Amino acid sequence: MLDFLNDLLWGKVLLVLLIAVGVGFTLASRFVQFRYFGRMFRILGASQAFKRDKHGHLSSFQALVLSVAGRVGGGNIAGVAVAITLGGPGAVFWMWVVGLMGMATSFLECTLAQTYKQAEGDGTYRGGPAYYISRGLGRRWNWLAGLYSVLLLATFGFAFTALQSYAVATSFGDAFGVPVLYSGLGLAMLVGLIIFGGIKRIARISEYLVPFMAGGYILIALVVLGLNVTEIPAVITLIVKSAFGLEPAIGGGIGAAILMGVKRGLFSNEAGLGSAPNVAAVAYVPHPANQGIVQAFSVFIDTVIICSATAFVILLSGAYDPASGNEVAGIALTQAALADHVGEWGRTFVSLALLLFAFSTILYNYYLGENSLNFFSRRNQNLFNAFRVAIVLLVCWGATTDLGTVFGFADVTMGLLAVANLVALILLFKPGLRILKDFDGQMRNGIEQPIFNAKDHPDLALDPQAWELEPEDLERAHRAMGNAPASARD
Repeated sequence: MLDFLNDLLWGKVLLVLLIAVGVGFTLASRFVQFRYFGRMFRILGASQAFKRDKHGHLSSFQALVLSVAGRVGGGNIAGVAVAITLGGPGAVFWMWVVGLMGMATSFLECTLAQTYKQAEGDGTYRGGPAYYISRGLGRRWNWLAGLYSVLLLATFGFAFTALQSYAVATSFGDAFGVPVLYSGLGLAMLVGLIIFGGIKRIARISEYLVPFMAGGYILIALVVLGLNVTEIPAVITLIVKSAFGLEPAIGGGIGAAILMGVKRGLFSNEAGLGSAPNVAAVAYVPHPANQGIVQAFSVFIDTVIICSATAFVILLSGAYDPASGNEVAGIALTQAALADHVGEWGRTFVSLALLLFAFSTILYNYYLGENSLNFFSRRNQNLFNAFRVAIVLLVCWGATTDLGTVFGFADVTMGLLAVANLVALILLFKPGLRILKDFDGQMRNGIEQPIFNAKDHPDLALDPQAWELEPEDLERAHRAMGNAPASARD
């Protein structure tokens, strides 16, 4: 039954929906992910001006690294290896396609999450698909919002947390001989110390951990590329030809390449799942499109940069040799590939990278679970604390248990999660384009930093408190308006 549902969801339903939303919004937004690509960096630099610790706000950059913490995980190391093993090198091409389309999808869902976010009264915000479904589509769609929250809790809060713990413990055991129980206990203690501090502590840890872990992994990939620079054109040619069946079938042919590229691409960058919007909504920004642009960039980081790094490490190595009947797959393939390039210490490096990636993902998964619970029972600290204890126990259990069935179940619930969110995004296309049009219009009028005024959109049922800028930020915005052309001030 799980196999049948997975084939139906990933091989047919999601393929259509992902293309409909990704390509549809790319065209409708006039390629927003490319038009504002350069602006992504300016927004991140300017986000510190809108970060005011004394008010308890989280910055755009903190929300970005928190989402990258979730996007960058086992899928970037083991998932890419699985995609190449089962779908051949062509799967990498379709992962790129999913990533580039996913940038537009992520812009839409994260912009909507910001638009419909809810102020918590302590300087933080809550938001995500459940919120934009219930507020944006109206009460008659509350059932879909509730269903989404349940699926989010089951998939990320529970299943993926256990899976990440299992990946860390087994990899650590293979590399260092540490018993999985000890790894699980150590990981559970670290997770517990952080999650009991809430979203602000998670964001602070991620702000330092994520750039370090992603930067280190990209650096070693660049070293590998440098050592094999003359082979890179041949690998790119292999990827493109395999994607369109122009090479002898490797890993199942063109159909398997597309299926694995789409499935593992979405699993890795999560664009369309609706998971990242839960953390995108926490940022204090002057306009919803700001965070939409930044979150589009996080998809680029995940798929086009980090997944590609893993793919090239594997395809440039002698460890990947399907003609020989080599059975090495998953994390073991990535470890063997890096060891082939730099020596046996490469296996240890992959294990440490997986440890950091999975650890940051567990923190991210916890917050998604907490946010889903908050939708049903707002700011219930007893419920949150009980969930935190459950997560700590789950990390221990996951490290010591064979989770093959859990993985199959999680694939199904993740597919259903994506279907629910993508249907909501299609229904909310117009509000998403409306917010983008507001941003575009201010940019055309010469306003360097557009400001969102919730009062201009009374029909959207927004939380006005979520869009109240602090006095000093409002003054800064007015000064910027004063320097803008007269047409913009009008």
